[in-house]
Amino acid sequence: MIKKVSESIQQKRKRRVSVVVESVQPLSEDLQLRLHQKLKQVFETDKVAVRFSLNPDLLGGMTIKMDSLLLDASVLGQLKQFKEEMEEYRPPSLDLSKLADVFKEKVASFVGKPVLTEVGDVLSVSDGVAKVSGLSTLMAGERVTFSSGAEGMALNLNPNTVDVALFKKANTIREGSHAYRTGSMNTVPVGLSLLGRVIDPLGNPLDDKESLRNLEHRPINVPAPGIIDRQKVHQPIQTGIKGIDALVPIGRGQRELIIGDRQTGKTTLIIDTIISQRAHNEKVVDFKDKIFCIYVAIGQKQSTVYEVMRTLQKNGAMDYTILVSAPASESATMQYLAPYAGCTIGEYFRDKGMHAIVFYDDLSKHAVAYREMSLLLKRPSGREAFPGDVFYLHSRLLERAAQMSEQKGGGSLTAIPVVETQEGDVSAYIPTNVISITDGQIFLESNLFHQGVRPAINVGLSVSRVGSSAQSPAMKKVSASLKLDLSQYREVLTFAQLSSDLDPATQALLNRGARLTEVMKQKPYHPLTLSQEIVSLYAGVNGFLDDIPLEKVSTYINGLLEKIRFQGLEILSAIEETRDLTEETESRLKAFIQSYTETFNNRSETLTGAEKAA
Repeated sequence: MIKKVSESIQQKRKRRVSVVVESVQPLSEDLQLRLHQKLKQVFETDKVAVRFSLNPDLLGGMTIKMDSLLLDASVLGQLKQFKEEMEEYRPPSLDLSKLADVFKEKVASFVGKPVLTEVGDVLSVSDGVAKVSGLSTLMAGERVTFSSGAEGMALNLNPNTVDVALFKKANTIREGSHAYRTGSMNTVPVGLSLLGRVIDPLGNPLDDKESLRNLEHRPINVPAPGIIDRQKVHQPIQTGIKGIDALVPIGRGQRELIIGDRQTGKTTLIIDTIISQRAHNEKVVDFKDKIFCIYVAIGQKQSTVYEVMRTLQKNGAMDYTILVSAPASESATMQYLAPYAGCTIGEYFRDKGMHAIVFYDDLSKHAVAYREMSLLLKRPSGREAFPGDVFYLHSRLLERAAQMSEQKGGGSLTAIPVVETQEGDVSAYIPTNVISITDGQIFLESNLFHQGVRPAINVGLSVSRVGSSAQSPAMKKVSASLKLDLSQYREVLTFAQLSSDLDPATQALLNRGARLTEVMKQKPYHPLTLSQEIVSLYAGVNGFLDDIPLEKVSTYINGLLEKIRFQGLEILSAIEETRDLTEETESRLKAFIQSYTETFNNRSETLTGAEKAA
């Protein structure tokens, strides 16, 4: 035993240690000798090679570096400590006349201490990826800072080096500069203070409002809730879009995909859904019953994000909305982080027993950004050059949407991702991945869009796997046969174009389907309340439009909604309060629509006669 201890001591004494000491001014020979002797005592070896060098940037003091460990006793290091302390300090009052005194007091009481950190050296940097040596204990996904102020995250942990994907300021990093561990993973600020704000995926504000300080931070990558912590989706989300609420309803905690070619109105559906929550939030009494929205823009043009913000502000929707923006001008790493940051912000509301919807616009660009990162990191590629874990990329994101059980607070997080297709090809890699992950999809067809059917929802390919569980009783009754009628109409319409001799049943089906299609049309940024949707659909489903000329259906519906808002307010109130269509309410609604239809037909006949006379 004594022999082994003796051998261990001998090995320690024989090992070689290389140390680099940096200072602002040259150290005296006496100081160098004393420092050399002290280092021999610390490392318990006689073979300590010390290299002294000058670094004016330190402003004073010195730094001692051995392998990846750095002992910072410089003035620059102390200034950094003081800066961090002042950033965390919040004065009790905003009296500007006392700020100077507070600053002097803080300077007088500040005691700087040498800080031991792990530091690496940049071997190379290119295409937004820095190769760093020396950080042997770094964790995968850990945030790394550089001496230039740039930041990144560690992704590839190689035997002797680490590949760091950079967030911003990649052009400020030079070969040989230092990289520092932070000891923390990527986090994002969360809380009610973010409402009405525009931030980047790291939580930095992008608007001209005050900075975000003293907020709770949460890691952006966390496991999804388990099955025991959830409950089934049973509460509807009112999107204000007739085609969605009636045909493909969305429930709280659901994952519903919006898919279609570019320029088919995908973002418009999102904006309408966000605006629609304003009426709900103004009506509820309990703050926890409000629905908050998080819009994540991935790879969009900055002008597009600005227009979305302007539209939401114009409609009073920014009060309950948070925008997370990673535009196309940002690095692929920032675009990769954006949806996880938005999801984490939404989870704050979910875990507090509140309700939130997070919109990912869009995951196609997110997958492309991840592919770019993976190729630059030299990871193996597969189908369409995407890495092998691209499915997991989106599944771990969307699985975090949930309706929590009452024991867990009963909050919910709803996910509405967007995927862009090429020429309507839903069998491509990313579309099939996300379709298999989500609980249904809303397919927007470009042909319908160009024909003027907007929103251009393809009834046959769109589905909600939650179904009527996410519908109010009133909507269930009205829309029971609606999807079948529209699907049959689309199918028969194709064959009807080839034949001129149609039987009465087919003609009636085409007549009803054409008018229901007109009813489903809706202007952008004009979402409807539940009662307005019920009135419109009830008129179409129950045949009140069958004798109305097709070109006048839109005028008829607008007039009906306008008239019932002034003369049938009690009917709308009954539907909104009970969310059901009782026999009494239905009879009153039916009588009101019959009266309006007669008036509309008489007015139309009068106008037609006047036109003929003229």
